[in-house]
Amino acid sequence: MAHFAEVDENNIVQRVIVISQENIDSGNWGSPETWVQTSYNTIGGKHYDQDRAEDSGVALRYNYAGSGFTYDTNKDAFIPPKPYPSWTLVEATCLWESPVAHPGDDGKRYTWDEDTTNWVEVTE
Repeated sequence: MAHFAEVDENNIVQRVIVISQENIDSGNWGSPETWVQTSYNTIGGKHYDQDRAEDSGVALRYNYAGSGFTYDTNKDAFIPPKPYPSWTLVEATCLWESPVAHPGDDGKRYTWDEDTTNWVEVTE
């Protein structure tokens, strides 16, 4: 059994399911060409073990697919939806990056403010 993402005619992920390659190939779930395997253990082009520690496993398609992700056939990568207009895609990870670095792990919570294109502390 493996995770497979169903992509539509625009290469947008509609859903992700756990199914065997045999079932995909059977055509009982629609055209096999609409299903692309994804790995739950892949984030940003790196493979992680069950404890979320990076390991030497093979990263599959840069990121684990999710509904609304785009499957880029040229990069053979799943790319999450762009969270904000000011963010840019990092080609090496196929993840989005803010124009200003996150303040880091200082014990505070932050949210992105697109109007100021900056991180703002959540005080509530």
